[in-house]
Amino acid sequence: MATGTLHVVGVGPGSPDLLTVRAARLIEGASVVAYFCREGRKGHARTIAETYITEGTHELRLVYPFTTEIAVEDPDYQRGIQAFYDRSAQQLADMLTQGQDVVVLCEGEPFLYGSAMYLFDRLKEQFATSVVPGIAAMNGCWSQVQLPMTHGDDVLCVIPATLPEADLTRWLQQADAAVIMKIGRNMSKVRNALVQSGRMSDARYVERGTQPDSFSCPFEECGETAPYFSLVLVPGRKGIR
Repeated sequence: MATGTLHVVGVGPGSPDLLTVRAARLIEGASVVAYFCREGRKGHARTIAETYITEGTHELRLVYPFTTEIAVEDPDYQRGIQAFYDRSAQQLADMLTQGQDVVVLCEGEPFLYGSAMYLFDRLKEQFATSVVPGIAAMNGCWSQVQLPMTHGDDVLCVIPATLPEADLTRWLQQADAAVIMKIGRNMSKVRNALVQSGRMSDARYVERGTQPDSFSCPFEECGETAPYFSLVLVPGRKGIR
């Protein structure tokens, strides 16, 4: 029996009409759709793609064993999350081996901090694969707030807020334009790094970009907490053309 194809499909940052035509077509025609979620939650990617999932589609929920309950630096986190991805990949492999095509939904762009790429890494040598790019959270956000980011030969730096404060500061000092992702519990650290690097006055906070409850403001006006789906935009130079 021929094996199935694994389709890793980016579904964009939040608005259902920001999927690509290819992504919508694959989801609508899928017999199996898999997606990550938390226990008791529908899952963000599943919510975005809901319009395109047809009746009778088999849905495979890949439930994270934990999200923020254990620090990333904790060895138990690394062991637990690796075991989770191993189990999830095996579930997909079982279906692919039976000849079923599987569509794995991933919010944003799959290869930019996307969980689906860990399944891709585990399965790409054994099965046929395709990857459908998605609109990333960052360009969904900078388009929504109408903030041009890179000008001329500006260098754009994508910085995870989980880095130590000194590293955040150093990258902000080096980059012409920057996007700070994975804000969550790191708001105070990000604030300090923006001040120390002299970039605070240009920084823009965007929460749940392109989603119905989206919110944006200058970072200076932000509170001390942020949800998972939030980021900070620091535009580059505004040279005369």
